[in-house]
Order: sequence, then structure tokens, then C-alpha cells
Amino acid sequence: MRSTSLLIADAGSTDRTVEIARQFGRWLQVRVIAGGLPGVGRNNGARAAASRYVLFLDADVELADCTLVRRAIELMKEKALHCVTTDIFCREGGVKDQLLYSCNNLVQRLSRFHKPFATGMFMLVDKNQFDALGGFDDQALYAEDYQLTRQIARRRFRTIRGGIYSSNRRFRKMGHARVVRLFLATALHSRRPEYFRGEAHRAYWQAY
Repeated sequence: MRSTSLLIADAGSTDRTVEIARQFGRWLQVRVIAGGLPGVGRNNGARAAASRYVLFLDADVELADCTLVRRAIELMKEKALHCVTTDIFCREGGVKDQLLYSCNNLVQRLSRFHKPFATGMFMLVDKNQFDALGGFDDQALYAEDYQLTRQIARRRFRTIRGGIYSSNRRFRKMGHARVVRLFLATALHSRRPEYFRGEAHRAYWQAY
């Protein structure tokens, strides 16, 4: 029985994402919806979802643990959480890639004690809370995930063990130093939504 819905927000991908996903139609309810900027595609998916929880994933991630989604949902229910994320790993990357993802994982875990931070690579959210926060900023060229999760209450946020594998495409396209500067600027401008809509960030969006 196909009880799980897979919503693909497609913005004209050329890597056969939609074609490959539809091959799983025997087990999942696969539906393609309009994408666009990161926040636009994610919001379109959330509006189409009818479930209590919504899991946002990037197209190029791979679960490192087949029990990850189940455990994340169980943790959400047990602790009455609003958001659960996990660690990010990069199998294909070099030392710099591994180091930067390790730093990201550390920041995510420590953010629980200040302002929660989760990347959109793996973000399980309570849909009612997501709607109450107004969803993602659909005009942001990047950091739409950062802006949303920093509004989550600390006691309602967790990072679950396990993890996902992601690519190092951003580092390849932009360079490590530029990505680091961008994330430092993100923290400094966290209270200015208009900053993330500036054309200066289009290169990061295109590397998305």
C-alpha cells in the first residue's frame, strides 16, 4: 500500500531527478509540483502535504541509516518537538569538505542551546508549527532553512544521531573560502531577511 507521499519540487532539473523518482511509484505516491527558488519549492511541497509531519530533503542526499526517518518521527512524537535534523557527511569530498561539514554538524548541535539551526538537506518539521511560522521566505536566494529554524523554540529542537550523505557541489562551484565567508555573513545578518534576497547571493542559489 502506497501510504507515503513523495513531493518533488522541480525547477527544470536536467539530471533525471523526476524520471528516477517516478520509478518508485509502486511504493510511494509520487507527485511533481512546481519549484523555483529554494523557499518557493519547499513551501509548495508543504502546502500539498496532508501529513502531520513534513520531511524536507535536498535532491542529492542519501540516508546513512535506513532507520533515520522512522527514528526521527518517533523522537518528534515522544518529545513533542517542532523540528528534527541530523548530521551531514560527505563521502566524495576531501579533507576540507569533511572539516566544513563537521563544523556545520557541531554548530547544529550547539544551536539547541541558543537559536536552533538546521539545514534543508534534512529537516523534519511539525506542519502546524511550520504553517504558524509562515513557512520559508520564498524570496530568499539562500539560508531560507536558517531563517525558519532559528524561530523554533530551543526545547522543541533536536539533532538525531545517524546522518545523511551529501555532495560537495557547493564547495566545487564556489570554493571553500567563499562558502565560509557566506555562512559567517549569514550569522551576522540573521535579523535582516532582506539581506538573503540580494542579487549578490545568486551564485549560491545557482549552486543549490
